[in-house]
Amino acid sequence: MPVEDRFIVRIEPSGWHFETSGATPVMEAARQSDINLPSSCRNGTCRTCMCRLLHGEIRYQIEWPGLSSDEKKDGYILPCIAYPQSDLVIEETRATRLIK
Repeated sequence: MPVEDRFIVRIEPSGWHFETSGATPVMEAARQSDINLPSSCRNGTCRTCMCRLLHGEIRYQIEWPGLSSDEKKDGYILPCIAYPQSDLVIEETRATRLIK
């Protein structure tokens, strides 16, 4: 059985970070690490979660997520459907810590 790649995702400006695999969307991995990213639909259409990717590479499992070509060029991603392919740094000022 192959070993899954593990990546570190850092959220700026808070500096919070978490570890995840390339098999889990960024938003789901954040929630598993008690970090809440804004969301609504969780399927890439509402754009509530849109944030900027400052560093790293992601992939989508859908052909054209709900982003314009200009938004993609400007580095915006939809973390609800974005799968990390490397360590990531994202800019999301609306992130909060989940209280358990």
